[in-house]
Amino acid sequence: MSIPFFNTHIKLASDIIAANLSIIVMMIAALIFLTVAKKWKSLWMLISTTDHRKIGIFYIAFGFLFFLRAGLDAMLMRTQLAFPDFHFWVFHGEKYNQVMTTHGTLMIFFVAMPFLIGLMNIAVPLQIGTRDMAFPFFNSLSMWLFVIGGVLINMSFVLGGAPSAGWTSYVPLAVDKDIAGNGTAFYAMGLQVSGIGTIMTAINFIVTILKNRAPGMGFMKIPLFTWSALITSTLILLAFPALSAALIILIFDNQFGTQAYDGGNGSPVLWQHLFWAFGHPEVYIVILPAFGIFSEVIATFSSKRIFGYSSMVLSMLVIGFLSFMVWIHHMFTVGLGPLANVVFGITSMLIAVPTGIKIFNWLFTLRGGSIRFSTAMLFSLAFIPSFVIGGVTGVMQAVVPADYQYHDSYFVVAHLHYVMIAGTIFGAFSGFYYWWPKMFGYILDEKIGKWQAWTFIIGFHVTFFPMHISGLKGMPRRTFTYLPEDGLFELNFISTMGAYLMGISVLLFAWNLFFSYRKKEKSGVADPWNGRTLEWAVSSPSSHMRWPRAPLIRDLEAFWHEKERGDGTLIPSTKEESQIFVEKPTILPVLLGGGFFTLSFGLIFEVLWIAVIGAVGILLLMGWRSISFERNIKLYTSKQLENAIRKEEG
Repeated sequence: MSIPFFNTHIKLASDIIAANLSIIVMMIAALIFLTVAKKWKSLWMLISTTDHRKIGIFYIAFGFLFFLRAGLDAMLMRTQLAFPDFHFWVFHGEKYNQVMTTHGTLMIFFVAMPFLIGLMNIAVPLQIGTRDMAFPFFNSLSMWLFVIGGVLINMSFVLGGAPSAGWTSYVPLAVDKDIAGNGTAFYAMGLQVSGIGTIMTAINFIVTILKNRAPGMGFMKIPLFTWSALITSTLILLAFPALSAALIILIFDNQFGTQAYDGGNGSPVLWQHLFWAFGHPEVYIVILPAFGIFSEVIATFSSKRIFGYSSMVLSMLVIGFLSFMVWIHHMFTVGLGPLANVVFGITSMLIAVPTGIKIFNWLFTLRGGSIRFSTAMLFSLAFIPSFVIGGVTGVMQAVVPADYQYHDSYFVVAHLHYVMIAGTIFGAFSGFYYWWPKMFGYILDEKIGKWQAWTFIIGFHVTFFPMHISGLKGMPRRTFTYLPEDGLFELNFISTMGAYLMGISVLLFAWNLFFSYRKKEKSGVADPWNGRTLEWAVSSPSSHMRWPRAPLIRDLEAFWHEKERGDGTLIPSTKEESQIFVEKPTILPVLLGGGFFTLSFGLIFEVLWIAVIGAVGILLLMGWRSISFERNIKLYTSKQLENAIRKEEG
């Protein structure tokens, strides 16, 4: 059975019906909760906020929702692969391709990125001693564009078919309408809209870090997490335009019949060049902030200054530079010739050098330290050997003749997950436990946290290590089944068991959120870990309007320096500021997000009048923002801000 919907038909298969019922039940439950608990006003205040801390929480909250969806997809895939020649429910064939594509796309663009950008939003302004981001309105708009992009990708499953060409959306598969349907259009518009928001975020962080640092904070006194945010933002600014260009061409090929990626008049290899020119820097866009988190956590819980601060900064700069010099290593088998393969093989190996320096610096920070094994520290320590395995298998693939054997096998799947999960999800969990007091004013339960950490770490290795072997035995990636005589059953079954253990770990994290919220341990939450950087000098949760007078920075670890040499109080600047800029809450970013959603919806389903309404709405709202800008800001003097902070904190 199917029902017509604009230019397509929605097939009411059992999985679609189940998904629709789940969505309806969740929406009804949310409406009942908001009404019974009288939270509508609170919701309005939240969605109209321009406070960097609350926006960071929004990023993480939506990222976690998408994490659950992507995790469910992973469970379905692993269940399908648990037994040879298995046909689980409807998740084989084309449906498996859709689930696999959605899982990869969500995890890369809508889980790893919002987790880390969310933590950057929460910690970076605090670490550099500023009151908010340089452009609070843009910050809110960026977040809502990310949400709209994620909603578009998720909607595709219940509105006529999800994308099915893999998270890399390789052409010509992605421009074949018989295969792709509207799925590729959902993919292109979802990534395009969220990508606009991500570029705006990058500009915002670069300006904030370069222009709004506290007095005395020179470049070599910037905390490593903030350094990682600055380099990451620069990579975003340079890499995302390549993806945007690739997606625009893809949209034109699919919606307007141009043939830029066509094998006849155009070139499918063009997509690969554009995608990987973005794609490999993207790996470091999501990993460098995690490197920053590990640096902060390892130094704090080793009770030592980070070893080799200058070399850590230089290593991140070199990694960022080299990340643009390695994209061809994803295309060794395309046939670009021996010179291109050799050059990019060497640059791919070179990137291991600065990464190795960072690994040794973390180990030397641990050496001789007074180590506390908190949950945040467990995730950071587990990252080191896990990421080294991912790095070594990466160097193995940089050897061109060997890569011809590994290419498109499960060995690559194992390598990808050892790099991405160890490098980003471990980092995100570590950051959540570390900065949770700054977000909400209470600490996550450590006992449940350690259970969650161990089940996740063990489940991770049980899931992905066997994939190295199944890849070497010839199992191709992106396959939904295998035969009993292939000899792959035991390895796949073990991987599936590991995936279930990771699923249990995520449930434990959800339980920890609920348990800790009910318990709300609030004693000593301003500086619960004996922190070293500036964010631990302010209240928890951090006030929106902090520091009536900016703090004077006298050391790399500014707060630790004052604790060691003084009474733990930061010295405020004597400069009287007469115009402290504060952006008022506004609903305009949400409305602009709605305009982008309407425009995307019209383009995806090829309904011109809907697209025009969306485009006109966006232009009108931008015009309104231009003429009403001054009404939405409030100016304080230092004295007025001091009084406002006292009032807010009671």
